[in-house]
Amino acid sequence: MGAERERRAEVRPFPANRRLVTAAMRAGRRMAPMYGLVDVDVTTARRILAEHDPPLSLTAFVVASVARAAAAHPEVHAYRDWRGRLVIHRYVDVTVLVEIPTPQGPFALPHVLRDADIRDVPDLSAELRRVKREPSATRTGTLVERAAPLATRVPGALRAMYAAMARSAAVRQRVGTVAVTAVGMFGGGGGFGLTPPTVMSLEVVVGGMTPRPRVTGGQVQTRDVLDLTLVIDHNVVDGAPAARFGAALRDLIENAAVLAPPG
Repeated sequence: MGAERERRAEVRPFPANRRLVTAAMRAGRRMAPMYGLVDVDVTTARRILAEHDPPLSLTAFVVASVARAAAAHPEVHAYRDWRGRLVIHRYVDVTVLVEIPTPQGPFALPHVLRDADIRDVPDLSAELRRVKREPSATRTGTLVERAAPLATRVPGALRAMYAAMARSAAVRQRVGTVAVTAVGMFGGGGGFGLTPPTVMSLEVVVGGMTPRPRVTGGQVQTRDVLDLTLVIDHNVVDGAPAARFGAALRDLIENAAVLAPPG
């Protein structure tokens, strides 16, 4: 037999920041999610991102591409308000999750990239780096730090907060209209990420990336392929519009269109 050890379990208070996450998952139960698994060739994009000084963020590139595709197909991030009316935004604010250290352990901080459909990748990359470096300087960072512990102690507060996020156009102007979550960078290798829906009608989960054989120009070549999961609310969007959005997103990413110089 091996060395003996003390068999014990450690009991800790459930972290306030995790209560925010579980409340968001409960809020997403009203959705009827459609999942699309899309693999995209990012070889050209990665080369251009690496050539920039400093190198540009792949997440920022995906955010810019998603935002432009959503701007061209605004029905994919529409939702119903308190009165059952359809709300369609003519701009795209993208909420991304930036992992930061906290006294309760690592936490995925939601950060809203405003007007992501008209901003360039260097600008978005710089903002993501700034949030990673100084999370308390952001509005959401301050909110999580100060308000989250209090909100989790007030019965019904989180439920009311997420209900407002789901139904109020005024609140959506502050919390974003689309979500992009990057999970592949932590696991390594290829693979699709599947997440429970939250309050966003459109969420894009960035999965793994691996070299794979692809036919390019009639020739089989080894290319860098990124796995994306599209989550769209079937309550407000049918399959055909969702497919058109996916095709537009693929075209933007594989042609690195958001990295092309203006003009």
